[in-house]
Amino acid sequence: MELQRKNVIISILIPIIAAFLLFFLKNSLKASPSGCSLLDNTHYWISSKRIVTPNGIISGAVEIKDGKVISIVKEEQWRGITKQDQIVDFGEAVVMPGLVDVHAHLDDPGRDEWEGFPSGTRAAAAGGITTLIDMPLNSEPSTVSVETLNLKIKAAKNRIFVDVGFWGGLVPENAFNATALENFLRAGVLGLKEGLSMLAKFKRPLLVHAEIQEERVEDLVENNDDDPRLYSTYLKTRPPSMEQAAITDLLTVSKDTRVGGPLEGAHLHVVHLSDAGTSLDLLKKAKARGDSLSVETCPHYLSFSAEEIPDGDTRFKCAPPIRDAENKEKLWEALKVDDVDMLSSDHSPSIPSLKLLEQGNFLKAWGGISSLQYALSATWTSGREYGVTFEQIVSWWSERPAKLAGQHLKGAIAVGNYADIVAWEPETEFHLDDNHPSYAKHPSISAYMGRKLSGKVLATFVRGNLVYREGQHAAAACGTTILAQ
Repeated sequence: MELQRKNVIISILIPIIAAFLLFFLKNSLKASPSGCSLLDNTHYWISSKRIVTPNGIISGAVEIKDGKVISIVKEEQWRGITKQDQIVDFGEAVVMPGLVDVHAHLDDPGRDEWEGFPSGTRAAAAGGITTLIDMPLNSEPSTVSVETLNLKIKAAKNRIFVDVGFWGGLVPENAFNATALENFLRAGVLGLKEGLSMLAKFKRPLLVHAEIQEERVEDLVENNDDDPRLYSTYLKTRPPSMEQAAITDLLTVSKDTRVGGPLEGAHLHVVHLSDAGTSLDLLKKAKARGDSLSVETCPHYLSFSAEEIPDGDTRFKCAPPIRDAENKEKLWEALKVDDVDMLSSDHSPSIPSLKLLEQGNFLKAWGGISSLQYALSATWTSGREYGVTFEQIVSWWSERPAKLAGQHLKGAIAVGNYADIVAWEPETEFHLDDNHPSYAKHPSISAYMGRKLSGKVLATFVRGNLVYREGQHAAAACGTTILAQ
């Protein structure tokens, strides 16, 4: 009888114990308490039929452990060795390095009602961007010293969903103070927006907004009788000659960056090139003669043309301006043959009231295109018409920007690199309307709203953390602030 009673107890306990063990195992595989990732562990595989690697597009899998890529295998090699591991299978979706956006304005601290680190980096993650380099002059205070850089770092702590680095600003207060500039660079800014000789010592880039305001143009703005609601009126106030004049001045210095020159080690980077005429020709000649020089343009210059911008639609105002359709064609040609080196978003938001959407006054509205979440899709949507390949997208948006920012463990799916990865469906189309989930603080001011785009982002991984997957972000903001060493 005693034996029978024990058997009954055991028969009752076994399913209870089994249920407990099942519960324990299920819950032990869930996301860590930090909430940094939507995945349940730090060692897993990403598989796809289209993985973009430095050695071409493969069907296979990428093994990730503790935030880095530890192996890459083709399909026939990996299936037998991963049966016990977690596999994130993206099927036919494209898997490639996350985008590195070297030109974004997040306006934090001081103007986070314009954007801010949380909303800006959520939008970036939803767009496949894994690294952002924040511009220095739109925050309050501007990032122009060790002290203001530290304010940026403090503002970003526990508030960024992707990695964020910082350019420094060169202003009259620091431009002629060698000690202040050296300390600023030692503190970790990745480069400066304007300024040069000190950068040769640190081998970091100088970023240049290539426009010089001309007196005749200033007079045109002040004494303009043309309708300010017409985009053509605004276009007259920022002619290509403004870019040409700035680049002509720049090239008097860039010659010294050649091998053996007095500024060897310094590098000049022209941001948001718009003019594909004389300005681009000047830059091509300088690069051909050995000047250390690179050039970026932006998706809005490749997606829109002046002829299609509606009267009063100030969402399209930016500087330099969006030029005509012929110029857009030339920009695409230049990008495809590497005369333009890379792409950036130049995400430049504001509060909606500054865009003057009701007045539609192009001369007085805030200039800037809000675009972070849509940069990859916009590039692909326009680029398909020009035969753009996935490898070119990676070159323009990942590999070269990472190199510019000194991030040698980013920009490629390669063993030893950080697992910064985006998975996206290039064939999937979507409409940007009020029902589309947008994560920037003020999506209504984006020039892309109302458009149909191709290229849906499915998932974004930052240092191995799955920070975004189809409308859901990780619970915690665990991005890393990037400082130059």
